[in-house]
Amino acid sequence: MPDPEIRPTAEADLPSITAIYEHAVRFGTATFELIPPDLTEMTRRYRALIDGGFPHFVAVLDGRVAGYAYAGPYRPRPAYRFTVENSVYLDPAIHRRGIGLKLMERLIAECDRRGFRQMIAVIGDQANAGSIGLHRRCGFQMIGTLPNVGLKFGRWLDTVLMQRALGEGAATVPAD
Repeated sequence: MPDPEIRPTAEADLPSITAIYEHAVRFGTATFELIPPDLTEMTRRYRALIDGGFPHFVAVLDGRVAGYAYAGPYRPRPAYRFTVENSVYLDPAIHRRGIGLKLMERLIAECDRRGFRQMIAVIGDQANAGSIGLHRRCGFQMIGTLPNVGLKFGRWLDTVLMQRALGEGAATVPAD
């Protein structure tokens, strides 16, 4: 399989991103959303991230978007301004081919370059071994599990929290 092109997301990629996320909402437990957002909402979310100074990337394989990854604010309070939460979603037809790893590596490098110090992964469903394994490969450590906090598909789901330092992490205090 050829290597995917990892590049910044363009608005023209948003219909493909919307379709990938729709599948994740309808059939998966990686997200706890229950109703897939439409293209208008996904465009609003994308613009808010870009306007907020957060990175957003797509993986392009054979001329089409095969996955995407982005970082956004972990929480809205100003004390969290150096901490980001990551997300990565793949077209279900290309899972387990290393594309998620390439997206995450690029996202981590870009967040580091932008001066963020911590990255948090909030992983839906403790049974999501693929995502947990991907994050471990990218240097994340298990922080904890919030048991039974989401109800989807008629069952209670856990949320797994993982974290990794970026750049100097907590070793120094960044200048504002």
